[in-house]
Amino acid sequence: MKRISILAVAIVLLSSCGGGGNSSQSDAQKFIDNYTEQYVKLYTNSQLAQWKANTEIKKDDSSNTLAAQKADEEMAVFTGSKENIENARKFIAKKAELTPIQVKQLELILYAAANNPATVADLVKQRIKAENEQTQKLYGYQYMLDDKKVSTNDIDDILKKETNVNKRLVAWEASKEVGKTLKTGLVNLRDLRNKTVQALDYHDFFTYQVSDYGMSTDEMMQTMDRLMRELYPLYRELHTWMRYEMAHKYGAMEVPDYLPAHWLPNRWGQDWSSAVTVEGVNLDSVLKSKSAEWIVKDGEDMYVSLGFPKLPGSFWEKSSLYPFPSDSAIKKNNHASAWHVDLDKDVRSLMSVEPNAEWFETAHHELGHIYYYMTYTNPDVPPLLRQGANRAYHEALGTMMGLAAMQKPFLAGRGLIDGNVKTDSIQALLKEALNSVVFIFFSSGTMSNFEKAMYVDNLSPDQFNAKWWELAKKYQGIVPPSPRDESYCDAATKTHINDDPAQYYDYALSYVILYQLHNHIAKNILHQDPRATNYYGHKEVGDFIRKIMTPGASKDWRQVLKESTGDELNAKAMLEYFGPLVEWLKEQNKGRKYTLPETI
Repeated sequence: MKRISILAVAIVLLSSCGGGGNSSQSDAQKFIDNYTEQYVKLYTNSQLAQWKANTEIKKDDSSNTLAAQKADEEMAVFTGSKENIENARKFIAKKAELTPIQVKQLELILYAAANNPATVADLVKQRIKAENEQTQKLYGYQYMLDDKKVSTNDIDDILKKETNVNKRLVAWEASKEVGKTLKTGLVNLRDLRNKTVQALDYHDFFTYQVSDYGMSTDEMMQTMDRLMRELYPLYRELHTWMRYEMAHKYGAMEVPDYLPAHWLPNRWGQDWSSAVTVEGVNLDSVLKSKSAEWIVKDGEDMYVSLGFPKLPGSFWEKSSLYPFPSDSAIKKNNHASAWHVDLDKDVRSLMSVEPNAEWFETAHHELGHIYYYMTYTNPDVPPLLRQGANRAYHEALGTMMGLAAMQKPFLAGRGLIDGNVKTDSIQALLKEALNSVVFIFFSSGTMSNFEKAMYVDNLSPDQFNAKWWELAKKYQGIVPPSPRDESYCDAATKTHINDDPAQYYDYALSYVILYQLHNHIAKNILHQDPRATNYYGHKEVGDFIRKIMTPGASKDWRQVLKESTGDELNAKAMLEYFGPLVEWLKEQNKGRKYTLPETI
């Protein structure tokens, strides 16, 4: 998944043009260039400190956290300085004399300043301190199960494979204990984040983050609602099917109206795909004989086959790719991420790779971020533009490559399955829908609405857990195993709510974009069924992807989508992709009780 710095300084600028033109243009350009030079230096220092804070978490040792805090504070002082704000405003006041690109740059420098305005320097300093402390609590937490130390990988493995409901319950409950230690910090962060951006006239932190798309909060939430409405008939069928299948699997006497959270193979119910095994495509059994290093190297090989270069030696030297032993005194962030440390050549990844199907897909995903960084790091894209076309594009391209790596023709071509083995195409499609369609209702529904309630509506802390489960029931059809009072904070167990806040709609948008891009690649480049593709070795696929990646943020994201696919943002490609599954599910669900309403 994505890596966003603790500062969340989302500078998405348009191309920095050279001097020339009138004196206002050259003065503005001089300011932008000077800003860039200092920004890159401070950004790199911040990233290096954050890397250490995320990869070397030691009990009762806050030195790395304090160093990250110091670097973040220096970055904040610069981006939010009174001088930078006043200069940007001064030049924007003369925007009739400037180029549109310069105006956009200045507007977005002000956007960055809103996260760290010097006018509320004490609040910014408090927020940075609180963010780093929250990160240490989150990733330094020691999970326990039956009085034994376990990792999140261990818990996830139980939830995917264990058939004893009582053992599943114990593991699920263990995964939620961390929320208790995070609630106070999360409430404090909510207040500090809101107050910080309000100093530059944003209503709240969620609205601030959404504005990066050129959208209001209402527009973003309407977009989330539209995506769910379009996909809801399919989700309702999936939910009904899953209730009956899981009840049978666990030997339940009655089929529950809503899915008990501990029945699902994911801690937040965002991915149900491991509930289905596609005959002939049991990757876990194949990959268990491979090494963790092989998983990452094979991912690199896929990109090289498309015409991308090999990963630099520094990637292998500087990344943290494999899990620490469960009894290690040093912990690390257990969430996969990719890092562009200096907005230049230093690219690295933080993962905990193990030889299984989930990490095979995740490795391909994370390397998508890395190759995006490498591709838009070119002489035509200045450092401040070395971002995705929007935040969702990074996820779209990474997830698309993960999806492509899991399709049968690709796996057969890589020798991981027997290409002659007959597989059930509907089961394969069902497995994918239990991943991507199910995820839309978590990301667009539960997560986005919870964070909107928290930041925009200023949700009372004594309602956090009640709101979380109210939304999970409404949008996902999921309920807790038993009542969960406000001593818990189950929302805070989701890492993004702590360290990548108010941006989870990025993932929902990324899924829509990825299916549009994948559909175009399959039909117009490979001339293959979108549900059964093999990207490997097709340089023309690499050329298409590179064309999207190369400009970074120098083109408007809507323009990039229109130019690459010929269409605007919509869920048509996703709906078409899963079309054959709907009729099959309706047949399976005949005579079964539907418990979700007909419309959402």
